[in-house]
Parts: sequence; structure tokens; C-alpha cells
Amino acid sequence: MESTTDIDLVLLILRGVAGLTLAAHGWNKFFGGGRIAGTGRWFDSIGMRPGRLNALLAATSEMGAGVLLTLGLLTPVAAAGVIGVMVVAGWTVHRSNGFFIIKEGWEYVFILAVMALVSATLGPGAWSLDEVFGIAGDLAGWTGFWIALLLGVGGGALQMLVFFRPSKVAAGD
Repeated sequence: MESTTDIDLVLLILRGVAGLTLAAHGWNKFFGGGRIAGTGRWFDSIGMRPGRLNALLAATSEMGAGVLLTLGLLTPVAAAGVIGVMVVAGWTVHRSNGFFIIKEGWEYVFILAVMALVSATLGPGAWSLDEVFGIAGDLAGWTGFWIALLLGVGGGALQMLVFFRPSKVAAGD
């Protein structure tokens, strides 16, 4: 049987891999190649309008949710941020390309979303700020699962309802 320390280490690794991966994506939107201006033009091209605003929202959400998940702070809310970003990315960019990421499919965004949902459900473990603040147990289990799933999917769907306006050419018409 695993010790509590083993479980806490595994939960830290899970949160860290998912959180830092997403935070790196946000960082790249802010400071990489095209920066916010280039990312905004790309967002416009896929139908997320206005592109610059959506680039700022995505970069900020990715960095914020990624750091919070890594630290284990408000873990289900952080996981919801990850899930919301992945819902938008999955629907707007990856869904029509099949499953495998090699063809720009939805495999990658699905895995990050599930890792976030698992983190919210299992809880952040003892090596987290939620534990330091005494809220880890209150936000884990089914409570964490439903907070992350409903806020994440709902937030992503709401963002697309408000901002997703693909052109007929981009939509394949």
C-alpha cells in the first residue's frame, strides 16, 4: 500500500505537469513568436472575435489557471480554468481533425482537461496551498469534480457563445 507521502508526490506531479504545461502556453502567447498581436490575428482567423481580446483572455487564463493548479490553490477552480480553455481549443481548432494530435486532433486538449478534472476530484494533496489554508478536503471528491466540470465546460461554452464567429469559408461552407 502507498504511503501518504507517495500519494502527495503523485498529486504534485500531476498538478505540476498539467499546470506548468498550460502556463507555458499562456507565457508563449504573451512573449513568444507573434506575442499577443500575432495570437490575436490567429484568433480572428479561427473565428474567435475580437482576436486580441480573446488572445489576452486565453493567455491570462492559461497562465493563471496553470499556476494555481500547480500550486494547488483553489484547485477545482483552477482545474475549471484548464478545462474551459481546452473546451474552446478543442471545439474551435481540433475537433474536425480527428483524435490524434499528429493531425492537429483533440487528443492533447482532451488529456490536459482530464488531468485537470482528476486533480480537482482527487484533491491537491498535502503539498498544496489548499492544504495550507485548510480547504483541501472541502474542495475534493465529488465537490471538486462538479465545480471543475461545470465551471470549465460552462465557461468554455459561454465564451464560444459570446465570441465564436467563424467565417463561412473557415467553417467549410
